[in-house]
Amino acid sequence: MKKEPLKTASLVAATGSLALLLAAIVIFATATGAVKVPLGETARIIVSRLPFVPKAKLMEGVPKAHETIIWKIRLPRVLLSGLVGAGLAAAGVVLQALFRNPLSDPQVLGISSGAAFGASIAIAFGISFTVAGISSIWMFAFVGAILTMLLVFRVARIATSHSVTSILLAGIACSSMLTAGITIIMMWNREKLEQVYLWMLGSFSAASWVKVGFMGIVLLFSVISFLLLGRELDLITFGDQEAQSMGVSVKRTRVIAVVATSLLVAASVSVSGIIGFVSLIIPHIMRILSGPKNRRLIPLALLGGAIFMIACDTLSRSLVPPAEIAVGAITQVTGAPYFLYLLWRERRKEERE
Repeated sequence: MKKEPLKTASLVAATGSLALLLAAIVIFATATGAVKVPLGETARIIVSRLPFVPKAKLMEGVPKAHETIIWKIRLPRVLLSGLVGAGLAAAGVVLQALFRNPLSDPQVLGISSGAAFGASIAIAFGISFTVAGISSIWMFAFVGAILTMLLVFRVARIATSHSVTSILLAGIACSSMLTAGITIIMMWNREKLEQVYLWMLGSFSAASWVKVGFMGIVLLFSVISFLLLGRELDLITFGDQEAQSMGVSVKRTRVIAVVATSLLVAASVSVSGIIGFVSLIIPHIMRILSGPKNRRLIPLALLGGAIFMIACDTLSRSLVPPAEIAVGAITQVTGAPYFLYLLWRERRKEERE
């Protein structure tokens, strides 16, 4: 029996519950680490940084070392992981609507491979510098992702037009080409092979407030674009001709949505490496609550993606201390079984039809 989406009142309650859960997990994850900081103390440190809050009174009795650990090390990492999780989940929602395929993922655009290729060049050839808190690896990864996005659009335009099929095929072709390039670079610089591989698995160990600000700005721009295009994306899921008959400029909508998604994925991959399955499983879970309408689904996906990623990152640094497990490995372990379930469900659906 198919589950019905929640009504408006229930959806508001679910959104509020997820927001409270997100706030709780932010405090818990920030308090978790090699140096134990009480939850109440962690909350006081975070709240004391809010505007119009009496910091001196809140911080009475809080060790300076704890304030430094929470504010400069742990909180940027927790917030960055949440922003990346939210961004990847929102990107998954939009791509599944654009491609009319529940198994669509940002990696089909080749953006992740472009970021990995850029980072591989910086790592393998020892290009190391920092400008205003921006490292060379981060910069090369972001530029590589953006150039790949432009290449995918160029190839798709030469092939036919900005259609679903041409963009999808161009993304797959560019991704395969860049993956081959990464392999060649790694073989030429075998001593850097492990470093490149670990970057590609994903990590938030190099989080900083600069990255949090950068990711926040890109996420805000992309989400506003997605919400403004919510109705158009809903109609496109029924097909291009049906959407055009309802007054939707399909080509314009698709270009804006893909550009915004590509920028979001490029930013996410550049600050964290390649992290899979978030953009696949979170939209499906949240769609059960909200239904297919994108303006209802996207906010829930943002909250769900942030919660999921913060939880995975907390596990990655807590399971085998003081070492860390790549967060991409954690998401794959949790996401792969759900992906298999989706494939099985699609197969059953096709058999019934």
